[in-house]
Amino acid sequence: MANREVNELVDHARALYEDIDFGAVKRWKAEAPGRKAIGHMPIYVPRELIHAAGMLPVGVVGGGDRLEIIRGDAFFQSYICRIPRSTIELALSGRLDCLDGMLFPSICDVIRNLSGMWQMLFPDRYVRYVDVPQNYDAKVGGRFWRLEIERMLGDFARLAGREITVDALRASIVVYNENRAALRELYAERSRRPWVYPLSEVFLVLRAGNILPPEEHTALVREYLGAAAADTSRKEMDQSRVVLAGMFCEQPPHGLILTLERAGCSVVDDDLMLGLRWLTRDVSTDGDPIEALVDVYLTASVMTASRYSPEGNRAQWLVDSVERNRAEGVIFCAASFCDPALLEQPILVAALDRAGIPHTEFKYSEDTGQFAVIREQAGTFSDSIRLWSEA
Repeated sequence: MANREVNELVDHARALYEDIDFGAVKRWKAEAPGRKAIGHMPIYVPRELIHAAGMLPVGVVGGGDRLEIIRGDAFFQSYICRIPRSTIELALSGRLDCLDGMLFPSICDVIRNLSGMWQMLFPDRYVRYVDVPQNYDAKVGGRFWRLEIERMLGDFARLAGREITVDALRASIVVYNENRAALRELYAERSRRPWVYPLSEVFLVLRAGNILPPEEHTALVREYLGAAAADTSRKEMDQSRVVLAGMFCEQPPHGLILTLERAGCSVVDDDLMLGLRWLTRDVSTDGDPIEALVDVYLTASVMTASRYSPEGNRAQWLVDSVERNRAEGVIFCAASFCDPALLEQPILVAALDRAGIPHTEFKYSEDTGQFAVIREQAGTFSDSIRLWSEA
């Protein structure tokens, strides 16, 4: 296949982002009768287990700003985040009929309740609440997580109608190690040259990993890395280097990210789409693959507001990110009514104040459509950072 121009690659990723009917999943299933797809919500699920069963993991992150909620509002109160209502709307409108099951990882009480609602609305479909461990002792949390993995493997084997062998699981670990390596490279290059890899493009390329088989997504990421670097029209701009925090679950609309860039912010790190980037190193391919998945979760999973911090230091990851990426400030972008993010924010703010790191904050919803206030606030913050750095 000939190398594609960067605009063609981004347009392909944008088409996947905008397709709330999951056409790519339907086409993948139609290519081979009998194929199955398993949906999963944001944050961490071990996608290797689904892939090893020959099924397609599909990330479901709500309907964004392209879905009008009509029936979904009848199932949840109005003072919680929007993602459960839009996910229910997707399901009740038939858009998720291409999925043969759903996984709901333990993000918060809202997602726990969504898994229960799913069981009542769709009693004939497979659903599981993935209760990831919050104890990082190998003899406690590790043993618990191994049992959870083994149960899911049994479920997926029954759904797929095939045995999941050790070799198949190990091969899937290799596939996802390659995907995570490509994403780490993308983030490293974006931090080094954000004008070559703007977040407005990186976000779309990243989101494509929700839909595409991992092998195809890895190829897309690597092709984008090369095509963007070869585009000589991309020049360094006088913008402030910032880190975004608080977007780990409900994802922002693409227009919000464009707004931040137009306000003078070069995003050099973020917590977007962590379900694809939860593990910070490769999973070992030596020995027992289940034990390898347990170990990497306990020792190399990212910090979020949904994760317990055994060290009691919830904010160090953010300070470290600012230093590692040579950022000049932090923007907290939490989804409205996101209890984990908003409860954690004062802890993070206090740590940034102690470190003398500038910050600002605002809230959003996945269907946010008006960005004028956000642009003014982000633009003022970017201008103030440049003034402080020159003082």
